[in-house]
Amino acid sequence: MPIVRHLIDAAKGKHPVSAARSTHWPKVRSDHLQLHPVCEVCGGSENLEVHHIRPFHLHPDLELDPKNLITLCEAKKDGVNCHLFIGHLGSFKSFNTTVRADASQWSEKIKRRPLSDS
Repeated sequence: MPIVRHLIDAAKGKHPVSAARSTHWPKVRSDHLQLHPVCEVCGGSENLEVHHIRPFHLHPDLELDPKNLITLCEAKKDGVNCHLFIGHLGSFKSFNTTVRADASQWSEKIKRRPLSDS
């Protein structure tokens, strides 16, 4: 991860400044996005993040584990930042261990939402 991106993400509260990614992370991230190229919540394909279900700075042993990853977006499609809302429960200082189930439930709600005729 480029140092500037790392510092920007740290400033946003996404992870501590001291948290350093594995040198294998770019390949694991790329492979994950090849297999899961859309947001698991809204189905969007812009501003995608590969989100760690168990945060890598708390569980470095799970950083590269594909079972610990889910694709979420920050596209703010329909006003929602899926990564922040579902992945972090509205605060980058938090995390959501049920993110996979929650993403699935919200995806279904979005697909079935009633729309007004206006």
